[in-house]
Amino acid sequence: MELSLLSLFMLGVVALTQTRAGSHSMRYFHTAMSRPELGDSQFITVGYVDDQQFVRFDSSSESQRMEPRAAWMDKMDEEEPNYWEEQTQIYRKNAQIYRRNLETLRGYYNQSQGGLHTIQRMIGCEVSPEGSFRKGFYQFAYDGHDYIALHSETLSWTAADTGAENTKRKWEPEKSIAESYKAYLEKECTHWLKKYLEMGKDVLLRTDPPSVRVTRYSGPDGEVSLRCRAHGFYPAEISLTWLRDGEEQLQDTEFIETRPGGDGTFQKWAAVAMAPGQEDRYSCRVQHEALAQPLSLRWEPEASSVWVIVGVTAGVLVLVTAVVAGAVILRRRNSGREAWKGPIRQQEAGPGGKLLQPQSRDECGEFSQGKGCVWG
Repeated sequence: MELSLLSLFMLGVVALTQTRAGSHSMRYFHTAMSRPELGDSQFITVGYVDDQQFVRFDSSSESQRMEPRAAWMDKMDEEEPNYWEEQTQIYRKNAQIYRRNLETLRGYYNQSQGGLHTIQRMIGCEVSPEGSFRKGFYQFAYDGHDYIALHSETLSWTAADTGAENTKRKWEPEKSIAESYKAYLEKECTHWLKKYLEMGKDVLLRTDPPSVRVTRYSGPDGEVSLRCRAHGFYPAEISLTWLRDGEEQLQDTEFIETRPGGDGTFQKWAAVAMAPGQEDRYSCRVQHEALAQPLSLRWEPEASSVWVIVGVTAGVLVLVTAVVAGAVILRRRNSGREAWKGPIRQQEAGPGGKLLQPQSRDECGEFSQGKGCVWG
């Protein structure tokens, strides 16, 4: 059960590596999963600042408390003495609300009582390098597919299918629901994001340069490819570009998305195919925040297994082994609805009134009632 929930979280976590360079984001991922064999449901919340998880709540844990997941969050005991108790009470209440929401949505889709079902919610914001509000995120998914999302700019809701239209009809007439989230995204979310960035600046605002190498692969048809591989860098934003005779080869380049390296850093590669004997015409350009200037690498047969370590010791060659990245595979349920790739979309949040409470007051209302997910 736990593994399934973590797999669902990965849908959203992938999005954490897609924040534009210099920006910072805070996102909370909520997942409720029915447990028919136990006659109840499990509710988990995880909070991320940029790519780092910093809080977690699990209704099935022994303590059922909101807990820190980053060392710098230990400072919260002094910063906000009531923080942990307030969040614990809020999310215990949310666990009960989500249990009722699961029952409501099973009714909307005419599903059996004994089936396995999930509700996910993602809420958060992104700020510019200067700290000003840039974007807000607020959306739901059901059974791994789009359900409903807020357009805070127009104070409107987008329903993904006929089941979600039931919720839209209840929430949209109550403009205060959308208005409260618009205010939260623009004001309170950004306020707390900047506070967390200050508390965790030694970790969150650091820069680690990439280690890069170029390797050559031969295919069964005689074609060869060069792969430019970077790992060990932070933050996640990086650019790998293949050039032939100085010209960018974007259309002919195969990429993998930036992914976690398992040690708090990231990895990525880009490959390009060519006819044998053309390798010396290609170079890989690497751009990253931790580099004073772009790095340009070519394939060198005698050095193909050597990593270029960039940083204080830029240009020094050391032997290391390649890092193999694992992939989390999620089986999607067969459905006519569009699969949720998370996040669904990004909403621009305009000016709005300031809420009295931060994320620790986030109480999610019920789908079956016309009051949405509002703060108490």
